[in-house]
Amino acid sequence: MGRRTILLVVAALIAALGTGMVILYVRGADSRAEAGQAPVQVLKAVAAIQPGETMAAAQAAGKIQLGTVPQKELLSGAVNSATGLQDEVALSTIYPNEQIISARFGSPGDQETLNIPKGNIAISVNLSDTGRVAGFVSPGANVAIFASSTAQSGAGGVSVDSTRLLLPKVQVIAVGATTTVSQTTTDAAGAQTTEQLPKTLFTLSVNQRQAERVLYASTHGELSFGLLNDTSRVAPDLGVSAKNLFK
Repeated sequence: MGRRTILLVVAALIAALGTGMVILYVRGADSRAEAGQAPVQVLKAVAAIQPGETMAAAQAAGKIQLGTVPQKELLSGAVNSATGLQDEVALSTIYPNEQIISARFGSPGDQETLNIPKGNIAISVNLSDTGRVAGFVSPGANVAIFASSTAQSGAGGVSVDSTRLLLPKVQVIAVGATTTVSQTTTDAAGAQTTEQLPKTLFTLSVNQRQAERVLYASTHGELSFGLLNDTSRVAPDLGVSAKNLFK
């Protein structure tokens, strides 16, 4: 066998070996790509979760849903279950489509400062169970605020004078703890009744004029929220009192 023939055989073997290695590499790359594209389950935010909002409240409000992402897009610390995180609060705003990461939740009080819309200020008011729509109001919700003004009646009794729309749309940016407070009322005969009523602290985003109206109304009567959705319709009117209740 001539030298030239030997060189040709060696070259053919090297070419075959190289082709085989390329094929193996491509197959491995395909396998890695397929593994990276394999869908995995993860919790995602479908609506903004505000700082201070608990995982349980966000889930109850429908802000978190189980979805899928490719394996290669799964973030470190992302979870597919809220187990163990129910009572923890968001430490910063979590925006729609973000994966839920355990490190983004922590103990109440550790969250960032309030996310107040530009130009507004934050104020807080205490509301009763009925005034807060039985607990359905959560951070990020929009509410209409109604004010029931009070007037003193005879023998020291208190009667409701009127109820009227105070503000048609205000954003709730935080919800505080619920506490029990004592409230004493006196009827026309002078008899006193003391009740233990739960009150919840709500923080609202308002401008200066709105803050003045809300704070005045809260100290001269009782406030109530009306929870709004995209189709809610509210408009200022003369309100309702004993004179026009049945008109």
